Amino acid sequence: MLPPFHIVMLAYPGMTQLDLTGPFEVFARLPGAKVDIVWKTRRNPVVDALGLAILPTSGFSEVAGCHLLFVPGGPGQLDLMEDGPTLDFLRRMAVEASYITSVSTGSLLLGAAGLLTGYRATCHWLSLPQLSHLGAVPVEERVVVDRNRFTGAGTSSGIDLALRLAAEIAGEEEARRIALAIEYQPEPAFPPRAGEDPGLVAEVRGKTAAFQEKREAAARRAGARLPPA
Repeated sequence: MLPPFHIVMLAYPGMTQLDLTGPFEVFARLPGAKVDIVWKTRRNPVVDALGLAILPTSGFSEVAGCHLLFVPGGPGQLDLMEDGPTLDFLRRMAVEASYITSVSTGSLLLGAAGLLTGYRATCHWLSLPQLSHLGAVPVEERVVVDRNRFTGAGTSSGIDLALRLAAEIAGEEEARRIALAIEYQPEPAFPPRAGEDPGLVAEVRGKTAAFQEKREAAARRAGARLPPA
């Protein structure tokens, strides 16, 4: 990688901040990296789904391009599935980007922008099937790589995704150095979802069912607007 390696991370109201800040912790440590947190304007903080405020470093009009585009997920993603300025910004950034990446339902935004058509991708497990409406091939894995598309599953996979990208961009030794610096040694407090009590999984599905129906409808509408593959 040749400095400055420009990383653009989309921030938006209602995002899940850990989707953004987990990968940011890794990206910001890459030698020669310049990381921009970008929203429509940088005048006001962006407030995440649980109330944490983050101040963007740049507005859409201030960024000409990037080497790596990153999109987080979160409930606010739903409002952006038909947001012209945001989808146009993602398309514009993708033109010259070497890497187009996301975590959780950020992949649905990439899909709505037409950036995952024909690509294998992942998403938060509750929304994974919705990728098929957007021309992508859903894959239930923690990190999915298809050519220059790198997508991570649910929120906690963000650091895994970022370290995978760090190894790709700066080499495995540098990625290991970053992992040591942030003491990344994952040891799940609970078993993987596959080992969960079916009743607990059903309960989580039930609590989010109404919102997931809205996400499903938004994904279908977005998919219908995409040109044929």
